[in-house]
Amino acid sequence: MAGTEGMRLSKRILDLVLVIILSVILVVPFSIMLVVMYFKEGLPLFYVAERMRAPGRPFLLWKLRTMTMSGKKGGVSGGDKAVRITPLGAFIRRARMDEVPQLWNVLKGEMSFVGPRPPLREYVERFPDIYAEVLKSPTGITGLASLRLHDREEALLAACKDAEETDRVYATRCVPVKARLDLIYQKNWSLCFDLALIWETGIAVLIRRFFKGERG
Repeated sequence: MAGTEGMRLSKRILDLVLVIILSVILVVPFSIMLVVMYFKEGLPLFYVAERMRAPGRPFLLWKLRTMTMSGKKGGVSGGDKAVRITPLGAFIRRARMDEVPQLWNVLKGEMSFVGPRPPLREYVERFPDIYAEVLKSPTGITGLASLRLHDREEALLAACKDAEETDRVYATRCVPVKARLDLIYQKNWSLCFDLALIWETGIAVLIRRFFKGERG
């Protein structure tokens, strides 16, 4: 228990240090992005939605809005929602700028930089045994499952034609695999592991932004 509490304290200190550093680095480009969004797409600039940090512990997750306001809200994003992604929103997603507002969630202690992505309530309730274990780790902006499965999950869901198919594919082909990777991360959790995943995330963003831009 003492080791676990010490690791959580170390993780929290790392989170706060990174929030301060990234806030200073990103304040200017992020402010410019907000101005561009306002004039190109109008309000609202942010998308706020419920996610779960643990069973029975919801919180509001912040992201930049990347879709039009029309259409069904909520749920996993699949091919049925692709038409709603704006050109600017596609760039924001590719550069992972939509995740920047989650620095606020990290500052509040609702998330960490590294951990399982915070799930929707409906999946926590449908798969209680899975998420009872996965959510013993603080949820994160990035993580082992996010890095290893991002492209595969995106491709699987992009092929879905409606919300029902998206839900079925996500529940049967994404949730179990992501959970296995999240539990591997949990078992091997260390500060060095977190730093390695943060570094890998930065490299992945650069590759996605500059080398896959034409497909964005």
